Amino acid sequence: MLFDKYRYVVVEGPIGVGKTSLARRLAKHYEATALLEKPEENPFLARFYENPARHALSTQLFFLFQRIDEVRDLAQMDLFRTSTVADYLFDKDVLFARLNLSDDEFALYQNIYHNLAPQVPAPDLVIYLQASPEALVERVHRRATPYERQIADSYLMRLAQAYSDFFYHYDTAPVFIVNSENLNFVDSDEHFALLLQRIEGMRGKREFFSRGA
Repeated sequence: MLFDKYRYVVVEGPIGVGKTSLARRLAKHYEATALLEKPEENPFLARFYENPARHALSTQLFFLFQRIDEVRDLAQMDLFRTSTVADYLFDKDVLFARLNLSDDEFALYQNIYHNLAPQVPAPDLVIYLQASPEALVERVHRRATPYERQIADSYLMRLAQAYSDFFYHYDTAPVFIVNSENLNFVDSDEHFALLLQRIEGMRGKREFFSRGA
């Protein structure tokens, strides 16, 4: 069983890759606690996509404070007794800040981050979902969440590259890298079962899973 080995699992990846859907299904399947981002609660997010330069700092700080509250609760959990699946990695908050903020804003953000960020338990496993920038653009346009209609294709491409760079250097926890372009973990029981099988057979600190079309 997955959570006999990994008590705290994080599903990560750029916008449109399906991390929240997979996190929800994993939590339901294993009767684990789901720790999910709440972008709909951020009042600055829609404005950020309309005017990134003006609203990036307020958007980023709202997410930072929101995540700090959530991971404080996580830090107080007994992770030996409670299985948890999250759809975000706290460490990646800096990724978005570096991508979206000016140098002066990023310096301010870092000062706040280092003064307020709690001690966050490291995940036992990170499932990093990948897809090509073109696939991300198609998925975001298809699901048409109102605030996401303003996202520029160029931003999704930069974000995909930023995630790739981040996880190239990430070594805090084992990483299971999944090319999700030909996988549908929500609608296909076969794909979901195959994913679980591959994760449960994982032996090293970093493995890659892909499926042909």
